[in-house]
Amino acid sequence: MKKILLLLTLIFTITTSAQYAIVSAVDLKEGAEDDYIKTEKFWGPLHKKAIEDGVQTQQAVWKVIQTSDDRENPADYFIITSFASKEQLANYSSADYGKYAQEAYKGKMSKRAITRMFDASPNSSNQRRNYHIEGVSWTILAGGDLKQGDRMSITSTIAKSDDFESWESEIIKPMVEKEILMGQHRYWGLAKIYERTDNAYGDITHMFFNIGVEGKNMMESWEKMQSTFKGQKLIEGLQAASDHQSGGQLELVSIHN
Repeated sequence: MKKILLLLTLIFTITTSAQYAIVSAVDLKEGAEDDYIKTEKFWGPLHKKAIEDGVQTQQAVWKVIQTSDDRENPADYFIITSFASKEQLANYSSADYGKYAQEAYKGKMSKRAITRMFDASPNSSNQRRNYHIEGVSWTILAGGDLKQGDRMSITSTIAKSDDFESWESEIIKPMVEKEILMGQHRYWGLAKIYERTDNAYGDITHMFFNIGVEGKNMMESWEKMQSTFKGQKLIEGLQAASDHQSGGQLELVSIHN
């Protein structure tokens, strides 16, 4: 088994294992989706330049295709920008994206047109709720690099006990890793929120990220666990440790790394 795990670690490309990230929940204005997509296409080459310059490690745009968030202004898109360290994230706001735009669009777009794109960038959204997160625990990413059209679920939760992270890292993560070995799942990750903007949801403490396998259902494992006394007790412990809030199913629109 150890040899198999080592082989998998070497084979699979881990693209979602950054220690820190900014998760931006974007609420679009009605009818503004086309303009928003144009904005993200404009920013894509800039993020590539920023990655080459060591400003960030990855940037991914995800569209919300299903959500259980019934609060006002739920997210239509999520932007996840990843960093190798907390210091790199802290310095992100000082990056010169004007310079990156001039480099990326040299000979393709005038300075005036670039300025117009920068000025119009916020216009398609009502608001953006930003969360700075730190990775707590995660698995490998099976099945190769993320690509356009891949799907991921995001779930916010409230930690209710000091050992919540231990429950997830020491009980749930090994269970998911078994599912990954059997081809039933691709990725599981847990991150804690350490900073947020004033308009962000203030009650949630952590976020889960899951990437499944099309046609596979992990719920079968949970149903088997519920059928045993030990499994029932584990579920009771998990439920006592946290309170899951809103969740969403996302589809990858673009990724740069």
